[in-house]
Amino acid sequence: MPSIASTPWSDPRVPPADRCVLRPVLERWAADRPDQVFARFEDGGEWTYAQTLKVAREAAAGLASIGVEGGDNVMSWLPNGRDALRVWFGANHLGAVYVPINTSYRGRLLEHVIGNAQARVIVLHAELAPRLDGIDLGTLTDAVVVAGSGVDLGPLKVHEAGLLARDGSQPPPAETIEPWHDQSIIYTSGTTGPSKGVRSSYLHLYSASWDPVPYLDDTDRYLIALPLFHVGGTVPVYSMLLRGGSIAVTSGFKVGGFWETVAATGSTFTVLLASMVTLLTKAPPSPKDREHGMRHALMIPLSVDTEQFKARFGCTIYTAYNMTEISSPLMSGAQPKVLGSCGRPRDGVEVRIVDGNDCEVARGEVGELIVRTDRPWALNHGYYRNAEATVEAWRNGWFHTGDAFRIDAEGNYHFVDRMKDAIRRRGENISSFEVEAEVSTFPGVQEAAAVAVPSEHGEDEVLVAVVAQSGASIDWALLVAHLVPRMPHYMVPRYFRAIEALPKTPTQKVQKHVLRRDGVTADTWDREAAGIRLRGQKLS
Repeated sequence: MPSIASTPWSDPRVPPADRCVLRPVLERWAADRPDQVFARFEDGGEWTYAQTLKVAREAAAGLASIGVEGGDNVMSWLPNGRDALRVWFGANHLGAVYVPINTSYRGRLLEHVIGNAQARVIVLHAELAPRLDGIDLGTLTDAVVVAGSGVDLGPLKVHEAGLLARDGSQPPPAETIEPWHDQSIIYTSGTTGPSKGVRSSYLHLYSASWDPVPYLDDTDRYLIALPLFHVGGTVPVYSMLLRGGSIAVTSGFKVGGFWETVAATGSTFTVLLASMVTLLTKAPPSPKDREHGMRHALMIPLSVDTEQFKARFGCTIYTAYNMTEISSPLMSGAQPKVLGSCGRPRDGVEVRIVDGNDCEVARGEVGELIVRTDRPWALNHGYYRNAEATVEAWRNGWFHTGDAFRIDAEGNYHFVDRMKDAIRRRGENISSFEVEAEVSTFPGVQEAAAVAVPSEHGEDEVLVAVVAQSGASIDWALLVAHLVPRMPHYMVPRYFRAIEALPKTPTQKVQKHVLRRDGVTADTWDREAAGIRLRGQKLS
């Protein structure tokens, strides 16, 4: 009887490796179109497909020289740019697993992710190195430091960035890289516990990158304005690699000069999150609004009239629904009309809206969206080293998104709320659990509950309700100062409210819907009104 591995292409739903696995896909394009640009960077520099393959081979050789092999996890702690792509493509070239982590991580959150990932090698930006001081480094033994030298990381053996430009081609890995092998582990914010690492195969990334955007082709250039440590950055890169198209890598979205960036990079497509759309549409009209080559954009969520947006900016709008664990099961056609909708199920996926017992609710009622696909491996295959969370999410053979949805009379799907109390601010998912854990470390705090409240920019702001210990008085400004070095800037709450007791059920679960309903009350302290505004660290 032949082994499973010996008959990989018997299922027509599974594309061959040179159509979905990074190493053979890149090798194919480098042979077919060596001089075509694949990546353009903010400083105007470019990589052709041939150069990109050379960079991947050099990085792979360097990683292999310090013992990285196929199947190993390689952590990447880098801002958007050449080095982030270099590490990703080099690791996958070896058959290793790319494990990017958020550049805002610090403290216990950083320690948890490092401990969970069980990587031996981390590649990091020199400006981030001090955050490793004083935390448990888990299984890490080696660090490759870019954009700096002379960094001391205590027990870790430090290598200079030149290691990633090692000469020599890398031989094929000992084991053939198959479409169902792990491509990445991407950490997504926890909602009822610590952050979880999503195991993603090449087929999962392919399914998220190819199927939901049939309107893209090899003439498109995807503007990467979201981080490469998020699925919002990795999927766009892979979308264009699969098509033989190109990407423009930027450090992030900037409303001032956005359309100039689009024009300068030759970009034809991008993702626009709610806060981006708000800033663009509220900016004064300018001739720059149409002096660019952007042909289409993916707006998530669908928050403005698409015809008005197209009339002003000249690009066709689409929308969709996705999360790190799935592969955009809902998508729209061009110029959707129903604000707040996410589209409808695409070909190859099944979705249901169910109650707490996985029984389907009536149309129009709210329930949890669950998903499965007809392509093997087209969704995540679990949470890394977290069997309990994997079983919970995959119960009854469906992936449970944890998001509340409803279907309208026309069959459009509408996102209603995050059933797990996650908060989304400035394009980042925030774990209320992690916010509460850090607030509770401040002297005088007995317990805390974090919830989302509306932001004037769309998405959410963070409000934390705090119960003080008997006889204690909380100085909000000192609490903010306590939180800043312990969490990413976007997680630090804007609003603080003193409360005598948290509203709870008879089983002592916090009734967060009551706190959300009350919102920003007259006695709520606003740190921004108090002059405390936080910004992310700018990495060179």
